[in-house]
Amino acid sequence: MDVRQTIGWNLRRLRVAKGLSQERLALAADIDRSYVGRVERGVENVTVSTLEALAGVLQVHVSALFQQIDDTAAKPSPLRSGRKPKAG
Repeated sequence: MDVRQTIGWNLRRLRVAKGLSQERLALAADIDRSYVGRVERGVENVTVSTLEALAGVLQVHVSALFQQIDDTAAKPSPLRSGRKPKAG
């Protein structure tokens, strides 16, 4: 797995674990939602500034995005589609 795919895999894994949609992550990191999708697919060459912004929203150190992935691991599950009900 190349570095871009590793970053994308970890980004999706961490985002899903936090229960964030690509749209909410992108909004909080002040980047475009489609860019987040491209990063997760491993097709975007991400800047350090963008990695810092994404890690900040996910409340992890940037190094968490570079964690080695077991080649036999299953892809992170997607979030359920549709809008989440408002709290309250």
